[in-house]
Amino acid sequence: MDPVFDILQTVIAQFQKPTLAFLIGGMMLAALGSKFEVPEPVYKFIVILLLLKIGLGAGISVREAELTDLIVPALGAAAIGVAIVVIGSGTLARWRGVDRTDGLATVGLFGAVSASTLAAGMAVLDGDGIAYEGFIGALYPFMDVAALVTAIVLARLGAARKAFASGAGGTATVAVDGGLSGQGGLIKGILVDTLRSPAISALLLGLALGLFARPDPVYVSFYEPLFRGLLSVLMLIMGMEAWSRLSEMRKVAHAYVLYGLTAPIIHGLLGFAVGLAIHHMFGFSAGGVVLLAVMAGSSSDVSGPPTMRAALPEANPSAYVGTSTGLGTPIAILSIPLYMALADQLIGF
Repeated sequence: MDPVFDILQTVIAQFQKPTLAFLIGGMMLAALGSKFEVPEPVYKFIVILLLLKIGLGAGISVREAELTDLIVPALGAAAIGVAIVVIGSGTLARWRGVDRTDGLATVGLFGAVSASTLAAGMAVLDGDGIAYEGFIGALYPFMDVAALVTAIVLARLGAARKAFASGAGGTATVAVDGGLSGQGGLIKGILVDTLRSPAISALLLGLALGLFARPDPVYVSFYEPLFRGLLSVLMLIMGMEAWSRLSEMRKVAHAYVLYGLTAPIIHGLLGFAVGLAIHHMFGFSAGGVVLLAVMAGSSSDVSGPPTMRAALPEANPSAYVGTSTGLGTPIAILSIPLYMALADQLIGF
């Protein structure tokens, strides 16, 4: 019983830390009907600054690290993103009453990464003085792009096959042939759209500057001191947004509610298992294992929704955004203490 008690103790203690406390505080404000709000431009500015900070830190660390140390975690992150979508395509997307395109759009967001959740995980580890690989932020696009591309390609192929099977005639045949023979162009278009999204662009810019320039002074004097304060405001916004999105869940099948409640933890444990394997084989740190689990358990709230809206306009935003932001994000953030407790028990900090 001691390990279980220790895990529960760690979870309760983390709920008192600023990152999770502000998230819960935002949900309470929204639940009480408060008129408090943060302007949308301020929210976007905070997200961009946080992503630049994560990218800069990752770039500086990659510059100082061995490339071989990054390759295996990057491949593991991409594999997790693909695996989450493939699993979801056989579960949620096939659930009775769930439109397959809506389901695939949802699992695509859950396979992608939430910048705010990753930032929250880093803040929690930093607050406890737990070390992790500095290049962790560089794993973000590997998991994010892999999941989004896989989900959109599966949705496009499914729609083409459905049109062909329904006997829509010559037009449908052309659509199927074009969909199957033009996979290279389709994937290229999705990659370009994803990489051009504000979140990925900011992250990659920070990564490039940290890798090829010398931004260390501005990183230490500006981005580091602002990080915790900006993150606390972001968590407050995310808490209020999550509560408001819950009302949208009434418009979609109950399967989305079940998926949104369970998928973050299942995906997080999958990420934890992959990280644990990398730890035993290549010496990945305990903090790195936790953050890989955090990324796997998160669902995209910045880059994913606009990518899905552009690539799958027929998908219902109430399904994939409501499930992701309304349920997935708060559960993913509240699950961070669980991964920390598991890492402490299985690896040790």
